[in-house]
Amino acid sequence: MSAKAIREATGKTLLNNHLPSGASATCRFASVTEDTKWSDLAQQHPWLKTEKLVVKPDQLIKRRGKLGLIKVGTDLAGVQSWVDERMNKDQQVGKAVGKLRNFIIEPFVPHDQDAEAYVCIYSHRHGDTLLFTHEGGVDIGDVDAKALKLELGIDERPTEAQIEDTLLVHLKGSRKEKAAVFIMALYNLYVDLYFTYLEINPLVITDEDIYILDLAAKLDATAEFLCKAKWGDIDYPPPFGRDALPEEAFIADLDSKSGASLKLTILNEKGRIWTMVAGGGASVIYSDTICELGGASELANYGEYSGAPSEQQTYEYAKTILTLMTKEKHPDGKILIVGGGIANFTNVAATFKGIVRALQEYQTKLIEGKISIYVRRAGPNYQEGLRVMREVGKTLGIPVYVFGNETHMTAIVSMALGKRPIPKEPTAESHTANFLLPGGQNTASPRPQRKSESSGPTVTVAAKDTKQLFHKNTKAIIWGMQTRAVQGMLDFDFVCSRTEPSVAAMVYPFTGDHKQKFYWGHKEILVPVYKSMADAMKKHPETDVLINFASLRSAYDSTIETLGFPQIRTIAIIAEGIPENMTRILIKKATELGVSIIGPATVGGIKPGCFKIGNTGGMMDNILHSKLYRPGSVAYVSRSGGMSNELNNLISHNTDGVYEGVAIGGDRYPGTTFMDHLLRYHDNPEVKMLVLLGEVGGVEEYEVVEALKTKRIVKPIVAWCIGTCAGMFSSEVQFGHAGACANAERETAVSKNKALSQAGAHVPSSFDELGEVVKKVYQKLLQEGVIVPKEEVPPPTVPMDFSWARELGLIRKPASFMTSISDERGQELLYAGMPISAVLEQGLGIGGTLSLLWFQRRLPPYATTFLEMCLMVTADHGPAVSGAHNTIVCTRAGKDLVSSLVSGLLTIGDRFGGALDGAARQFSEAFDKGLLPMEFVNDMRKKGQLIMGIGHRVKSLNNPDKRVEIIKNFVKKDFPTTPLLDYALEVEKITTSKKPNLILNVDGVIGVAFVDLLRNSGSFTREEAEEYINIGTINGLFVLGRSMGFIGHYLDQKRLKQGLYRHPWDDISYVMPEHYSS
Repeated sequence: MSAKAIREATGKTLLNNHLPSGASATCRFASVTEDTKWSDLAQQHPWLKTEKLVVKPDQLIKRRGKLGLIKVGTDLAGVQSWVDERMNKDQQVGKAVGKLRNFIIEPFVPHDQDAEAYVCIYSHRHGDTLLFTHEGGVDIGDVDAKALKLELGIDERPTEAQIEDTLLVHLKGSRKEKAAVFIMALYNLYVDLYFTYLEINPLVITDEDIYILDLAAKLDATAEFLCKAKWGDIDYPPPFGRDALPEEAFIADLDSKSGASLKLTILNEKGRIWTMVAGGGASVIYSDTICELGGASELANYGEYSGAPSEQQTYEYAKTILTLMTKEKHPDGKILIVGGGIANFTNVAATFKGIVRALQEYQTKLIEGKISIYVRRAGPNYQEGLRVMREVGKTLGIPVYVFGNETHMTAIVSMALGKRPIPKEPTAESHTANFLLPGGQNTASPRPQRKSESSGPTVTVAAKDTKQLFHKNTKAIIWGMQTRAVQGMLDFDFVCSRTEPSVAAMVYPFTGDHKQKFYWGHKEILVPVYKSMADAMKKHPETDVLINFASLRSAYDSTIETLGFPQIRTIAIIAEGIPENMTRILIKKATELGVSIIGPATVGGIKPGCFKIGNTGGMMDNILHSKLYRPGSVAYVSRSGGMSNELNNLISHNTDGVYEGVAIGGDRYPGTTFMDHLLRYHDNPEVKMLVLLGEVGGVEEYEVVEALKTKRIVKPIVAWCIGTCAGMFSSEVQFGHAGACANAERETAVSKNKALSQAGAHVPSSFDELGEVVKKVYQKLLQEGVIVPKEEVPPPTVPMDFSWARELGLIRKPASFMTSISDERGQELLYAGMPISAVLEQGLGIGGTLSLLWFQRRLPPYATTFLEMCLMVTADHGPAVSGAHNTIVCTRAGKDLVSSLVSGLLTIGDRFGGALDGAARQFSEAFDKGLLPMEFVNDMRKKGQLIMGIGHRVKSLNNPDKRVEIIKNFVKKDFPTTPLLDYALEVEKITTSKKPNLILNVDGVIGVAFVDLLRNSGSFTREEAEEYINIGTINGLFVLGRSMGFIGHYLDQKRLKQGLYRHPWDDISYVMPEHYSS
């Protein structure tokens, strides 16, 4: 939702902070909640004790004065008494009943009645309207009839003279001057802070100052990323009569952190009918159908999930609904509707797996609550999603009925409410994923053929209305690295038998120019990707469409840039949540340039046999199912992208198919309107019939009504506006789309449907009957001979993508890699099966992490402590050793961290650092052969080999190595048994008897202790222990530990700013061959 109402206190805070000094008197107020302490409040606002006061609720209640919800001219004690009488008490406002919990107290401003005025600013598609009347207050009456009006275009700012001459004709003198200054400042604030509505009544205008008494306002919540610093933290209260529940707040927070859309509104916590619907448009239609079938009083919630949420996000959403649903039992049991249209790009299987996880978790409560579940969904990978849902249905112990796109979208509502029988298992489709199965088109029936336009009504139109946006050779540029959408477009092109791909190039500013590989049928092609849009336009002058996948933050700038290239005639803006002021500027500029904008907040549009925008039409299974690979006779326009796919399905089943379809977008101000597209369709002789799917909110549908009345539209049109349920709710509900909220009776779906019907459109009694009405109108065209049958031609077969085939379980392939230590595919990273959160929460530390990643198991605490000790003692041994030396030299040569680190690590081997593995191997082999320590020493002397892990250049018996002593004492104390360490210490006694420096060194004590750990901790078999020794695990400790030291040397040299190293001559012995010396 974009336009959100704010509290009066919030609005006055914004005015205090951002109106210029002197424009009006500062708004003084104090807010009161159920937690307010009156003594503290009086200390914070001393004027409460000394002035007459006004108090009223601050909960989005209109006409508070007429409802007796204002106390005027009392003192603080009177205010407290008045508030206490009403705090947490039920109050009826219209049909809504709610509790009063928020109040605002202000100083009473004495004034004459004739000082009261009214001012209002509101936004619409083409600009802003300022209303002003010099008679304000409770009894203002019909504002539209009384108020003077100033219309401002997009990006237009009023002057004081303009305001005085247009709005303030009834004011005189200083009052007029002050009011002009104030209104101009107020309008500038309105625009700069992205208000969408601002009303002050009364506005008290005296000769001395201007006072803002009552205020109501709405902000464009999508502009938060622009206005956060100016707004601060904004609290958007729920409509009066509906308390904000913590579960709603949780979903709102989940939505704010997700690229998907997640919405939840609780209508009746004790309701019997709960919904979990995918798609903004579909969610409204399901609510409509429930209410139309008599379930309004039992409807518990409104909500939707869309925009490809992840499995985890869908799980959290489903879990929240199930938590609410199972709080209380109902004697008749409860119903859960898991519905949705045909998705364009959401992976149905992934979302359903999240829902299934939640259902399994709540199995016991679902059984206890006698809950029945009805499922209908289709879209990408829906076959797998329905299979998973059916499988879990067999184990839950409750009735679960599952249907796909063979069933009308809202049929499950009738089934759930007992209005129609539940059919048996549906028949399998002849296609799956994006692949036509062999024989799937063998039973093709003749399809109707459209007659020439002379067979139908005669239409005369202006040339400007006949522009067609797409044709067989349309070429597009894609803004954004949307490889999946591009591949979908290319597959559509191929199945439509286009000779060339519709995607000419891609623009992605975050990489250099390159080429991206895609499939064209069976072969691979390269699509150029440009960093600069100007380069893409210059090199592809044949393109006239740009599909903009930029985010809501950058979509405006990229679209403005696109409008600078005259070759582009159509722009599709996919992003949802672009601030309305920005959208209106885009619409204005595009209109001036003759460019058509589809969106924002849209999936796009499709012209069967010619061109499709991005993900429109979904995967190839739906393209084939809905016969979108060739044109039909019916053209449609809708707001909802998800419902456009449902219309594709509905029209293909009841007519000869879709000629063209566009989803104009769910935002309040779509770039093009219903009429823009309906006139295009109407003036195209290939289109014989129109379909309009409107919705609650806005007045664009009345343009269609007027066109029908004036006979501008004479072709048959089937129309339905969704959102008929809105009037059945006691409090205002904002539906999934930003524009789906009625601000007046004229904007309701019921009023629109009635007006369309009276004007001559074919309007069904409900969405459930839309298909029947479409079929009836189409059959009439057949009977009249406007359309004659034509043989169906099977489309080319598109190969299935490997990823989809594997996900559907149709193929198997040996993996190129195997891993057993970590898994990043799920919602949380796993270390050897242990979630990373558990690793952190349980404090495993570095040693515990190593135990998981190196050994795929948790080792006992003494073992992980030993690993950490090994890392500490091997971290560094000064700058002179070969590894540190190499790192330092490489660093001083100006190399980066990784290069310098690697240069040091490459010196590790038999001569440097390799003694750990060597010591472990030599000592364990001798021990395992049963050699006495003396025999081992003698054997190594006979072989002429050094004993690894024995000897030190500096340390000796008389100057022991503290590191060795610490490790040795720890191992002897904490390890269960240490046979190999004991053996090595016996060897040390023999070697030190010859030379005192032939001690067991750090490498030796770590090596033999590690073998003792592997063999005797009880965590490994003997075979596993030997394998870990042989594959270099022990030496890994030295590499890991010494990496810390090498990085330290790198950082040290950089910090000291050491220059290029050159070895001194006097430290090099130059020995030249003698026979060259002469």
